[in-house]
Amino acid sequence: MNNQNLINRTVQYVKDTLEDAEGGHDWWHIYRVWKMARTIATSENADMLVVELAALLHDIADSKFHNGDETIGPKTAQSFLEKENVNTATIDHVVNIIKNISFKGGTMERSFNSLELNIVQDADRLDAIGAIGIARAFNYGGFKNLKIYDPNIQLVLQRTREDYKNNTDPTINHFYEKLFLLKDLMNTETGKHIAQKRHEFMELYIDTFYKEWEGIL
Repeated sequence: MNNQNLINRTVQYVKDTLEDAEGGHDWWHIYRVWKMARTIATSENADMLVVELAALLHDIADSKFHNGDETIGPKTAQSFLEKENVNTATIDHVVNIIKNISFKGGTMERSFNSLELNIVQDADRLDAIGAIGIARAFNYGGFKNLKIYDPNIQLVLQRTREDYKNNTDPTINHFYEKLFLLKDLMNTETGKHIAQKRHEFMELYIDTFYKEWEGIL
């Protein structure tokens, strides 16, 4: 199959599958990660087909919306790619990226490494910070009926993977538990450069948030 035809079919599959997804993990999240991954990959000697397929399929079945099942995403992606008659090496690479891309409280050690994983992981993490990252955080907090902020609920910066997955703390706490950490977890030089700018925007936002909370002009 022509690579572009495969990408087009994958795009349509993801759009159809995520049609009713939560707003922070819908097709438009995938779209942004896909476009950013391509942007980063242009400055790297990467396998663009693997990058594009992994970016498009990385959240095809997010465990947060499937009772914490971390196997369903890789399995769903593998099944789709097999039906599309993609070669085994490419399928294995894409599936390994999906298995290893997630933050999981920052405690997850990779069982696989590749340049393509570095690129897609950076693109995914960049979508979690900056202006869109802030919007996604509060959208998910509303989806889960979380508090916006409660100064009486203390920050917990070190969590097990299970604690992180089951966390119900206010959305503002999430900035410290994940979003502010991502700048220093970037893999590529392009990712690091973009992350720095988005991190600074979040710092300005949080500073303004606290001032407004306390009625400070």
